[in-house]
Amino acid sequence: MKEQAVMKIFKDCNAYHKGHFKLSSGLHSGYYLQCALVLEDPKVAAKLCGELAKKFSAKGGSASGGKAPKIDVVIGPAIGGITAAYEVARALGARGIFSEREKGKMALRRGFKLNRGERVLVIEDVTTTGGSAKEVVKMAKALGARVVGVGAIIDRSGGKAEFGVPFRSLAKLNIKTYQPNKCLLCKEGIPISKPGSRIFG
Repeated sequence: MKEQAVMKIFKDCNAYHKGHFKLSSGLHSGYYLQCALVLEDPKVAAKLCGELAKKFSAKGGSASGGKAPKIDVVIGPAIGGITAAYEVARALGARGIFSEREKGKMALRRGFKLNRGERVLVIEDVTTTGGSAKEVVKMAKALGARVVGVGAIIDRSGGKAEFGVPFRSLAKLNIKTYQPNKCLLCKEGIPISKPGSRIFG
């Protein structure tokens, strides 16, 4: 699937907004992608996440060009990564779980477990700084799992997000973000909204 087709889906779903937003990362931006509006349609979610799964599947080949290892578990950071991770897991025939914040740190709850040596793929909907995904990678490694990659439907980091493992997305956007104390949109007095999914922390 070409990037233009992915972005058309976001625009058709009214999920690509211009304005002044506080992102889940805490950064400010003039653009916001509401992935939940795209993934609310099961057919669209299956299509997009199926394409993302191909980038990590044995049939699709690995990010480095060789044969990709079979993935045992797909994990997404709550809340934004839950649906995307589940659909990618379904496409790969893997378990699909999610992590949540507990006392400010990413943790597995609800009885979810990672077994030592399991091959894990971390998936989120939109990557800005990659902070949440990095936390999940660190957590999975601490539990003895082998993280084989990180994926996102949209990479809006401008290619700057790094995880120490292959990172793949369906579309890459280079959208400027601002630290709150250096935000040009704030200086212009443009009202800010906070549409992100992070509730705690």
